[in-house]
Amino acid sequence: MSHRLRWGIIGAGHIARAFARGLVDSERGELLAIASRTQAGAEAFICEHPARMHVGYQTLIDDPEIQAVYIASPHPFHVEWAMRAMAAGKHVLVEKPMGMNSQEAQAMIRAARRHGVVLMEAFMYRCHPQTQRIIDIVRSGVLGDLSLIEASFCYDAGPKHLDPNNRAYAQELGGGAVLDVGCYPMSFARLIAGAAIGQPFSEPLSIKGRGRLGPTGGDLYAAAILEMPGGIMANIQTAVGLAKPDEISATIYGSRGHLQVKNAWTPGRHERRCSMTLRVDGSDEAIDFDSPRYLYAYEIDAFGLAVAEGRQEVPEMRWADTLGNMRALDQWRQEIGLTYRQEQGPFHTHTVSRIPLNRQPTIPLPTGRIAGIDKPISRLVMGFAHTQSMPDTVMLLDEYLERGGNTIDTSHAYGQCERHLGWWLRHRGVRDQVVVVEKGANHPNNTPEGLTCELVLGLENLQLDGVDLYMIHRDNEQVPIDEWMDALEANRRAGRMRRYGVSNFSLTRLQAAAEWAQRHGVEGIAAVSNQFSLARMNAPVWDRCLSASDVASRAWFEATRTPLMPWSSQARGFFTSRAGRAVPPTEEFARCWYSEDNFQRKDRAEELARRKGVQPIQIALAWVLHQPFPTFPMIGASTLDEIDSTFAALNVSLTPDEVGWLNLESARVVV
Repeated sequence: MSHRLRWGIIGAGHIARAFARGLVDSERGELLAIASRTQAGAEAFICEHPARMHVGYQTLIDDPEIQAVYIASPHPFHVEWAMRAMAAGKHVLVEKPMGMNSQEAQAMIRAARRHGVVLMEAFMYRCHPQTQRIIDIVRSGVLGDLSLIEASFCYDAGPKHLDPNNRAYAQELGGGAVLDVGCYPMSFARLIAGAAIGQPFSEPLSIKGRGRLGPTGGDLYAAAILEMPGGIMANIQTAVGLAKPDEISATIYGSRGHLQVKNAWTPGRHERRCSMTLRVDGSDEAIDFDSPRYLYAYEIDAFGLAVAEGRQEVPEMRWADTLGNMRALDQWRQEIGLTYRQEQGPFHTHTVSRIPLNRQPTIPLPTGRIAGIDKPISRLVMGFAHTQSMPDTVMLLDEYLERGGNTIDTSHAYGQCERHLGWWLRHRGVRDQVVVVEKGANHPNNTPEGLTCELVLGLENLQLDGVDLYMIHRDNEQVPIDEWMDALEANRRAGRMRRYGVSNFSLTRLQAAAEWAQRHGVEGIAAVSNQFSLARMNAPVWDRCLSASDVASRAWFEATRTPLMPWSSQARGFFTSRAGRAVPPTEEFARCWYSEDNFQRKDRAEELARRKGVQPIQIALAWVLHQPFPTFPMIGASTLDEIDSTFAALNVSLTPDEVGWLNLESARVVV
């Protein structure tokens, strides 16, 4: 072959050496350089595999002749060096697992998309002919209906489990069985369950796991039961503190028989031969075949083919597959109580990518003003409601901050979110730039006394003396409006809030609050946070929730110019493919959003989206932003892709005619 991809390897351990051996056998790659943190490590490597030597990883990335980089460092270093390599225009193969958690994987995948490079998680077994043979057998139907998948990857790293510096066990190096080798049986179970239903892979409906943590904090061994679509179960095990004596690493059971795979993870690595046993209707058939090339050569060539064909993803291990596997591993670790120190609040001071923040957005996020708050308010408010882990907190809030966002909404009812937000504000040093919106007085503290109690506790969690804007989360109409306003005003005077507002209050109660403020000579309600979206909320999502989408409410906001900070401003995904007329995703979704007029609005949003070359959900959010009164919609993004999609709505311009047409106020839009 005339062109071979020129590879540089980061890390000089045994996996790096195995990869270098694969390059010798490959048709599309050649080794150009090795980088080690130490001179001795690099010298030892090139004694076996001649190559350019770099001491330090950045010099390898800066080498202009290197086209692709294989990241073979310990898990915690994957994301930073993958991100730096991709920013330098290199294609990147990252040793499994892709990162320490799914958030790191998201960051890498988004970077690959932006830089236009190939990125793959290095599950080498996925590229081997044996794996394709297994998939073909499953899809052929010879096993009948699949019912159970058993898979294990266990080894004994020896008596070093007391050594905190041993890679297999060390907490700070991502040590433990689930991440190190448990990722293989998880990946296999998802792959085979997907093949059984005609999909590239399948995601678990539930994961139940158990495991034992060692003295250094990593898991010594763990097991999990997966419930998969199609009535399939999977039983997977992993260990770094023990070795299973049997030679079968995977068995697939169907209604007619089963398939036993002797070595599912490193087929042909040593003896260059693969062995499986197929039993159907009581008869055994040995399936043995040669594996003429070294295991890693298949992975290298699959990667090289993607580069040659101009594809960013390698079909054998697509990005969605990697993300699904990482999320499943996150859940498995959660089941066994394994959270790495660097994922915990006081210690998660780094960004997800390990690269310093860049707070200079190309296109600044538009802002508005709320009277009495001396900072601008981002037109898109980050709703910080259900993010319970620090990696999620850091990923989402850092991204929002980098985009120019500065307004974050949370609540005492959202569990760990308050505390995580407080840690983030402190570690990022951005309290003076960020507008903190706090909600409280929720059930069972839905009283003036409960308001103050929750607010004090919330400020302790946030580690703040006061918030910029406080809102009562839900109205309690048994409480006279005067008592609500007395409590709000008393807490404002005490310095616990700059301004206050309300959420889920009726027009009658809002008007009464305005009259109270006028009588007492105070500014009163600064903003309202009722639900508001292009799709009408037919029934409350939660008890005592109110919408402002009706004609009377819209007229009131336009007349009073009261800022509206709507929740569920995108109708909880109604304008995506999630909502289909035939089968709603959940009963609640249908109850709240399904109506003929809403589907007409969706049809119009889809039509306008086609004309403008955007997504319907972006049209729906742009509709909220283009109201004739100030709106600051709250967004509930939970992934980087969702943030990308949401922020794209800022580029959508709607005319007043289009705004009315989308809301069924005219027969046809003026083009």
